[in-house]
Amino acid sequence: MGPHPAVAAIRLAVRRVLHDILNDHSRIPTPAAHERPPSPLVLVACSGGADSMALASALAFEAPRLGVRAGGVTVDHGLQAGSDLRAAEVVLRLRELGLDPVDSAAVTVGREGGPEAAARDARYAALDAAAERHGAAAVLLGHTRDDQAETVLLGLARGSGIRSLSGMAAVSGAGGRYRRPFLQLDRQTARKACMVQSLPVWDDPHNADPAYTRSRLRHEGLPALEKALGKGVVEALARTAQLSRDDADALDAWAGRAEAGVRDADGSLECAGLYALPPAVRRRVLRRAAIEAGAPAGSLFARHVEELDRLITGWRGQGAINLPGKVVARRQGGRLVIRQG
Repeated sequence: MGPHPAVAAIRLAVRRVLHDILNDHSRIPTPAAHERPPSPLVLVACSGGADSMALASALAFEAPRLGVRAGGVTVDHGLQAGSDLRAAEVVLRLRELGLDPVDSAAVTVGREGGPEAAARDARYAALDAAAERHGAAAVLLGHTRDDQAETVLLGLARGSGIRSLSGMAAVSGAGGRYRRPFLQLDRQTARKACMVQSLPVWDDPHNADPAYTRSRLRHEGLPALEKALGKGVVEALARTAQLSRDDADALDAWAGRAEAGVRDADGSLECAGLYALPPAVRRRVLRRAAIEAGAPAGSLFARHVEELDRLITGWRGQGAINLPGKVVARRQGGRLVIRQG
């Protein structure tokens, strides 16, 4: 008799991702042509919640069968009393699954961008550090289709364009470090897999705290949408994410090619060339130029890019525009100059 359908589903998702990681790893040059690359190490980021515990159990099961080393890391954000004890419990559970190495990383969460963004930045910095320390080929994240749907709605609310509607990528980070095997699986499948395997899980109280935007969306917004529109909203939003990502990737590639044609010898942008581009491509070129000049990508919003665009399409002799990161943009003699200070 085979495993429960939920367990089979999560194992299959992880197996596919491990195959991809092995294929990528096999292309790494070795000191001698006849030598095989060493077995890659894959870490799972685990909070102790149902999604990440299901992911950890699937990794522990599949990795040895594919010749992959498997480890784990949990991040203690220090935002709740007893969070250090919770992290220690997660470490113990991961080791009981057979994962090695297993790390616990304590972080200090700042305030920039709001509590959720600050916690996310601190978490990814800790995961990056753990991956570098252990030489991990990849870090698995337990984001599900439900998380993807929430991310799409949050992007829609920000009004930041098609890229914000593309949600989370299955592969992201430097060198494709982060992999999300569960983006096609719902949250209930992960929870069911933990239940049938008798895996203890921790329900983070922040996930039910209405002080957090994502929590309100999860417990109020999405249920209201499903009540008004019927079941299938989550699946439709996840499909929207993939379609939007495909479109955004194509437009980004177009903008990358177009940028070379509107740059002059000193790096300034030619306004006439920019004006001739389709708006979606032109705005991407402008955004890329602002980021290259030093504007932080996370602080550069649609309204900033719209102001830049007006220097091209609505030129009335207006003055310089101040952008995040102390970057200044001004139009000079048919050229758009974007630089710090």
